[in-house]
Amino acid sequence: MKRLSLPLCSPAKDAPLCPSSQPEMPGAVVFGVIDGTIERPHVTHLVQPLPATDEVLSLSGPVMPTEVFRIAAPCVGTGCKHFDGSNCRLVTRIVDQLPAVAEVLPPCTIRPSCRWWQQEGKAACMRCPQIVTHNYFPDAAVFGACDPNVYEASHSE
Repeated sequence: MKRLSLPLCSPAKDAPLCPSSQPEMPGAVVFGVIDGTIERPHVTHLVQPLPATDEVLSLSGPVMPTEVFRIAAPCVGTGCKHFDGSNCRLVTRIVDQLPAVAEVLPPCTIRPSCRWWQQEGKAACMRCPQIVTHNYFPDAAVFGACDPNVYEASHSE
C-alpha cells in the first residue's frame, strides 16, 4: 500500500496545531501513543505533550515514530495538501466518513490549540483516537478519508 506523506513547510506564527504532523516539523510535540492492534489502533493520550526530540522519537524502536506516536505541530496551512485555504479537509473527511470511536470526549492536552477541535469540535475528537499518521494497513474507510490524492482526482474530473 502506498504510504501517505506530505512535504515539510514552515507554519505561520500562532498557527493552530495539526494533530497529524510529522516529527521533523518545527514545534512538533508527541501527544499520544498508539495502542491497540494493527486492525484497530487506538490513541492513548499523554498527560503532558513531550517535545519531539531525537531521544523521545528513538523510543519508537525500529519503526517510524509516526507508527507509534501521535504528533502535533503548528499547521502549515496552504503548505499541506489537506488544507483548502481556510479549512483542513482531512478532518472534514474524517468526520464525514468515519464513525466515532470514543464514547466520551477523550482527554487531550492539545485540544485548546488543535485545528481539528477548532474546526469540527467534539465530532473530530470522538474520531481522533483511531487515526495513525503512518498506518500501513488502514481499513478502506480510513484510507479513503485520509488519502490526500482524492483532492487531485476531484480537480481532474
